[in-house]
Amino acid sequence: MAGAAVKSDPAALCDEAGAMSLFGEPRAIWIEPAGDEVAGAAEGLLEATSIESCVIVIAGVLRKTSSLLKLAEGSSKAFAFAAYMPEGQDAERMVIEVGRGFGLKMAPTVAARIAGTAANDQAVVAQELQKLAIYLDASPHAPKELDHDAVDAVGTDNAEGDVLRLADLALSGDVERLAEELALLLPGGSDGIPVVRSLQRRLLMLAPARARIERGENPDAVMTSFGKTLFWKDKALVGRMLAQWDAERLAKVAERAGRLERGLMFSPAPGQEALGEELLAIAREARRR
Repeated sequence: MAGAAVKSDPAALCDEAGAMSLFGEPRAIWIEPAGDEVAGAAEGLLEATSIESCVIVIAGVLRKTSSLLKLAEGSSKAFAFAAYMPEGQDAERMVIEVGRGFGLKMAPTVAARIAGTAANDQAVVAQELQKLAIYLDASPHAPKELDHDAVDAVGTDNAEGDVLRLADLALSGDVERLAEELALLLPGGSDGIPVVRSLQRRLLMLAPARARIERGENPDAVMTSFGKTLFWKDKALVGRMLAQWDAERLAKVAERAGRLERGLMFSPAPGQEALGEELLAIAREARRR
């Protein structure tokens, strides 16, 4: 669930958390992105007498005066937990530990590379290591060594250059130029996975930034916070994307991109048509906005 949806219908959160699972198994309800706009719904949830499922709110950075934070800290039914991105050797150890769960062994230099290209984000690291484990046919019962050659083949930093342009054309709504670029892809080629991953990386930049804007931060300040991670020539383009997309729609695009990537990875056919259709659908949605 997105915070905006909870804000528009606060009672829906209690209804969802109080509903019994269709299959009788425990559930967890995730709300992301979110902030103080969900405080009213959270207060109703904490006052409810019968709740079947736990609720997890991913709220980002909250001020000490945040109403949502005060609710969590003042209730015995909730707690607030602050997590920080690991850096340096801590980031390397995080990558090595996550990789061990997928059956991957690696040198610290490889771990540092993956941490850097994933911006030290554990969720992104896990996603990339899972792909690498599939590529190497690794598992906890049959561990394999992960080296730079494997990362070069399918890792986080192999989708730069021209393929990023396709993702940007789609997210900015430039339907005509996107159609021209898609026509240049080689029939039966292997461009699909790098294109989708470039789209996912751009979404990972846009989604948290857009969530900050929707929580009331100044758009110019949010853009400035990117620092050197955003190439100066891309600033105007990224600013336009942040104005075109809201957090809820970015989350939907990210979900569809994940399904598309899985389809491309496990399909015997290259799937260029599916790639083109998805990118053009994103571009049309951006143009409407």
